[in-house]
Amino acid sequence: MKSISLPQTLIPLITIAIICFLWFGPIRIGYIENIIISILIIIATYIEYKEKPFSALGFQPEKFTFKNIIVFAPLVALGLFVLYIFVLVPGITRLTGAPIDYSSFDQLIGNLPACLIALLLVWATAGFGEEIIFRGYFMRQFVKVFGEGKVSIVLNIVLLACFFGYMHSYQGITGQLVTGIVGALLALIFYLRNYDLWFVIAVHGFFDTIALIFIYFGLA
Repeated sequence: MKSISLPQTLIPLITIAIICFLWFGPIRIGYIENIIISILIIIATYIEYKEKPFSALGFQPEKFTFKNIIVFAPLVALGLFVLYIFVLVPGITRLTGAPIDYSSFDQLIGNLPACLIALLLVWATAGFGEEIIFRGYFMRQFVKVFGEGKVSIVLNIVLLACFFGYMHSYQGITGQLVTGIVGALLALIFYLRNYDLWFVIAVHGFFDTIALIFIYFGLA
């Protein structure tokens, strides 16, 4: 375990407590929840790291390139979506006997204006929001405390994948399991790319974009 200062302990604990209150407390703020939490995380990281809050989360400017964001990330997202459609969803559905509950997306079928609004929301709340929260903050904080040993990284990925899946409970048990696995794969990509947050944000965003196209055409 790494030696960390008192502020480096207290600031994340307070931040995580506020995040849990926003997620599970009596006040519900809907779609902008993850956006507000992301802003909170950036502020908390700035207080903790002073001059390098964005790099501490994984925003590495040297990796924000056309090839990475516009070429490689969409290809990885497409591969992940193919795995999702042809392996994860049918496999987990057979295991649980319960199909994923996509009913919350019914209003998007054939509704182009709603899909375009949803596209902006998923990039803001899922692409940026969830990746800043789960990969940029939670995963990096875990590494800060427990290091990068093999056991630590495996526990990091597995525990956060379980939590990530739980946070998608509106999709039912199958959706939670599938989303947890996808979250684990995103975390693995984040780790293998040396904590390149720009890349996993792009992968997540393009993955959800492909999913919205399928939903629009009623293929979910």
